[in-house]
Amino acid sequence: MRQNGTQRQFRSGSGRVSFLIERKGWLTLALLFLLLLACMIVSAGIGTLRIAPLDALLATFGYGEPVHVMTVQKLRMPRIVTGAFVGASLAASGAIMQGLIRNPLASPDIIGITGGASVAATALLTLAPSASIAWLPPTAFVGAALMTFIVYGLAWKQGVKPTTLVLIGVGVGAAAQAVNTMLVVMSPMYVTAKAYNWLLGSVYGAGWPQAKQILIWFAVTGLIAFILSRRINLLQLGDDVAQAAGSSVQRDRFLLLGTAAVLAGAGVAIGGPIGFIALMAPHIARRFAGVTYGLLIPTSALVGAILIVIADTAARTVMSPLDIPVGVFTAAIGAPFFIILLLRRKRSGD
Repeated sequence: MRQNGTQRQFRSGSGRVSFLIERKGWLTLALLFLLLLACMIVSAGIGTLRIAPLDALLATFGYGEPVHVMTVQKLRMPRIVTGAFVGASLAASGAIMQGLIRNPLASPDIIGITGGASVAATALLTLAPSASIAWLPPTAFVGAALMTFIVYGLAWKQGVKPTTLVLIGVGVGAAAQAVNTMLVVMSPMYVTAKAYNWLLGSVYGAGWPQAKQILIWFAVTGLIAFILSRRINLLQLGDDVAQAAGSSVQRDRFLLLGTAAVLAGAGVAIGGPIGFIALMAPHIARRFAGVTYGLLIPTSALVGAILIVIADTAARTVMSPLDIPVGVFTAAIGAPFFIILLLRRKRSGD
């Protein structure tokens, strides 16, 4: 019987890696991508100056009234594109984490990656307030990377087990939160306001340089995540089965953790620690993609991008002219979502 799917093969350092994504999966990705584009165009038209969706689409490509072109190209679209890639990065990282740890409640927040990025960024904002804002993304990224190595090193004992990784991550993340609080409390008021706004999660003021920066990080690490997705599928079967199938479990776990850290670090570096996107997006994506990670990771990325675009549109318009950090909106939605997940797992006996 002929399978209703399309085969894609890639070469990696360990040999040939194959993926099977059914045509239904490609259709799902295409529809979500079109939905994302529609959300971005509609968002570009919402604000103090209202622009019809068709006019916003034309303005995106430089056509239409000059005031529309300037508003869309210079002010709104850079922020929208940046937010979309921030959401995609966080969501893809969350999907990898949930597969790696084999726990649907896992996210970069759980094992301290977000906390590491936050500490590094807060330290820059409070201890070197005169430093250029351009240093914020690389500083946050370095913090995320260092925290990943610290957590992995502390969890290592003849290998790393998912449960140990979570326990160490929660403890280190709590310590990072304490350091953040201390840095903010001990800083002058004008510095505190700046750091606090970043810690809430926001893409306010993002321009094309930030959009290009996170695009590069997401494109590279997203491709790596897709190539490694087959290894996540193997790890779902347990360490013994994965090893029997030819997987180097500890090496794969380290590579996947590093990839998730880069994705999360890139998102946090640009948009701050925007909560719950990495948790919610993979759960929503499973409704469309199932549990095959070759499809789940890109689907999660698209869902995360859509969530951020919608949340940020609400953040900048609901209480206009106030611009509320997008992290406030994602937390308002994500906290009840997390509670519902906990209750469902309790009822199912997990």
